[in-house]
Amino acid sequence: MDYEILEARYVRDHIVWLRFRDGTAGEIDLESEMWGPMFESLKDPAVFRTFSIHPELRTLAWPNGADLAPEFLHDTVRGAQILEGK
Repeated sequence: MDYEILEARYVRDHIVWLRFRDGTAGEIDLESEMWGPMFESLKDPAVFRTFSIHPELRTLAWPNGADLAPEFLHDTVRGAQILEGK
């Protein structure tokens, strides 16, 4: 699936650089996505940066069980590339 994350790197604050199976790559600022009980602790950048790539879902996941849909992440990164003319 093209939405699978192959690589993820913490940049700063709530910004992550992602690379997907289809070659799409870029930064995404997830600060506005950190709402609701599951994401409350992730508002702290020190906790946020504990993410990993879930081995089965191939998306960002955190030790508390929070994760984000890979389609959302992919489309957001891809949308930013289009706006930047890449």
